[in-house]
Amino acid sequence: MPTAARPAAGLAWFKSSYSGGNTTECLETAFLPSGVLVRDSKRPGDPWLVVSEEAWMRFVRATTHLPCSVRRRDRPGP
Repeated sequence: MPTAARPAAGLAWFKSSYSGGNTTECLETAFLPSGVLVRDSKRPGDPWLVVSEEAWMRFVRATTHLPCSVRRRDRPGP
């Protein structure tokens, strides 16, 4: 997968609502017209992962149907 090493102007990075208060293991994402950037929130200057829109949507659909206990490790299951 390609990575992006330089910041793109005007990106709006956001964290998942499932991140909670645990700041030690968090990814941030930013949308582009051609896909999604993913970065480690603790190392925003490091290279970013570039994911196509199609791959991102497949990921979101696949993880949306996981049980709560798998999606969010800091809470007990349903």
